[in-house]
Parts: sequence; C-alpha cells; structure tokens
Amino acid sequence: MSDHWSPAAVEQLCYENVTGSCVKTPYSPGPRVLLYGVFVLGAVLAVLGNLLVMISILHFKQLHSPTNFLIASLACADFLVGVTVMPFSMVRSVESCWYFGRSFCTFHTCCDVAFCYSSLFHLCCISIDRYIAVTDPLVYPTKFTVSVSGMCVSISWILPLVYSGAVFYTGAYDDGLEELSSAVNCVGGCQTVVNQNWVLIDFLSFFIPTLVMVILYSNIFLVARQQAKKIESTGGKTQSSSDSYKSRVAKRERKAAKTLGVTVVAFTISWLPYSIDSLIDAFMGFITPAYIYEICCWGAYYNSAVNPLIYALFYPWFRKAIKVIVSGQVFQDSSASMNLFSDQR
Repeated sequence: MSDHWSPAAVEQLCYENVTGSCVKTPYSPGPRVLLYGVFVLGAVLAVLGNLLVMISILHFKQLHSPTNFLIASLACADFLVGVTVMPFSMVRSVESCWYFGRSFCTFHTCCDVAFCYSSLFHLCCISIDRYIAVTDPLVYPTKFTVSVSGMCVSISWILPLVYSGAVFYTGAYDDGLEELSSAVNCVGGCQTVVNQNWVLIDFLSFFIPTLVMVILYSNIFLVARQQAKKIESTGGKTQSSSDSYKSRVAKRERKAAKTLGVTVVAFTISWLPYSIDSLIDAFMGFITPAYIYEICCWGAYYNSAVNPLIYALFYPWFRKAIKVIVSGQVFQDSSASMNLFSDQR
C-alpha cells in the first residue's frame, strides 16, 4: 500500500487526555474523503434499496408469496446491517477509533454477527424453496406454503440472535485470550478477538449452509437444463394444455431460481474472503494487517447493498414497483392491487 493511502505517521490518540487511550492513525485528507464517500454510498444503498424491496413486497398484493416473504425478510436483515452496523463501522474504519462507548461496541458486534448470519440462513431457506419449485413445480404450492415460509423466517432470525447474544454478552468468544483482548480494546477501540474454537464454529456455520446452497443450485441448474432440452425436443409437436401449462410454470420457476442463484453467488463472493481471513488469523496469531481486515469486512458489508441491485437488474416487477413508490402512486387506494407483471400466466 502506498504512502498516499497509508495512515498518517504522526502519532495521535483517540482521546488525548485519557489514560490508556488507543493510538489514532487517521488517513490523509484525500483518501479519507474517498473512503467516507465509498462507505456512505454502501450504507445508503443498503438502507434505501432494501427498504424499497420490503415496501414493494409487503404493499403489492400480487407479490404476496412464500418466496417473496423470505426475500422481504432477507431485505430486512440487510436493511438493519445498513442502519445499525455500517455507519458506525465506517467511522471506526476511517478514523481508526471507536467513539461510541464499550457497551455499544458489544451491541454493534452482536448486530453485525446476527444480521449477517440471518442473511445466510434466509438464503439457505430460499435455495431450498427454489429447489422444490424447479424440481416439482406443480406440487410446490402445496409443499412450500406461507406457514412454512413463516417458520423459515422465524428460524432465520431466532438462531442468529440467540447465538450472537450468547457468545458476545457472556464473553465466551475471548476465553484464553483475555490479555490480548484487553490490549487491543484500549479506550477508543472496538476490536473483537475471537478464540480458535469460536472462529472454527463461525467458519463451519458459514461453510455448511453455503455448501448446501451450492449443491442445491447445482441440482437446480441440472434439472433446468433437462427441462429446457425436453421443451426443445417437443417444440414442433402439439402440446396438450396441461403440458403447456407445466412448461410455462417450469420456465417461470427456472427464471426465479437463476436470479436468486446470482444472489447466492454474490453473497459467497462477498463473505468468503472475510471467513477465510478470520480462520487463518485465529490460527496464525492474528497477523492480518488492519487495512486487509477492513477490506474483508467492507466486502462483506457491501453484500447488503448488492441484493437490491440484483433484483432491479433481473426483476422487471421490482423496477415497476420502484417507479410506483418513488412517483407517489403507492399512496393511491388502488395501488396495492396494481398489476406489476407484463403478462398473466
């Protein structure tokens, strides 16, 4: 990293008149403004983009489906990352100091872990939903109902919240590393030092659901390919109305699976560097430079801003919903029943 991007060499303290204050290593003015711009953009996209997703799905009756309720809940988790995590992490990353108190540091860390794992669990549930929809599209509505979707949403919120609260409010995460944790968390610091056992659990909690998603989506695309070939082979033949209906349903479900598959790939790419770095760091004596750690963190945070952009790119109904919301038509009594699809199939 060049001197232009490296923190300033003159030693400063986060709190000049406080004993035990952390050393402050702020960036020079140019990179500092640029970093704030990049981080603010990420936070704004995460908040506004996911808010639009939630409003769209909850307001328009045509979008009320088990899958979309999962997507709305996923957007809620990403929205909360943008509200409770990214703004404060932005100040910590650029200023190299934590100005929000030790109690809020613990709360912030809990929110960080809980909401990010909630996103992962939501995506895992969505991949199961898409697998059933593509492999058995006609029976799917009876298998994945609103109540099943609600159960998935509950699990995707309760487990991460209980896990993060139990780990960080009991202090179990730094057992055996108390001296290092005390040294790192000087006055003005908010760095979480996690021991090897919990890092390994965290990695497996990320790796296993991700592996499940990769396997399911691999099977989804294999089935989709077989269905496409079957439709092509019968293209010149007269299809019965039931076969034609089945083909249309299968095509629609494959398209939805493709879009959500892109979302899973984006999540994996965003979070894999952070997960691998955390695992290596814990077993190699915490050797990762601070700027590398921050890059990995913000790569993961930015995933919360990416999902709405994916929906806007692949879902015409979402683009139409945004126009209705932004133009104010959403306040009209009839807007909830508006047709957001170009065709009715």
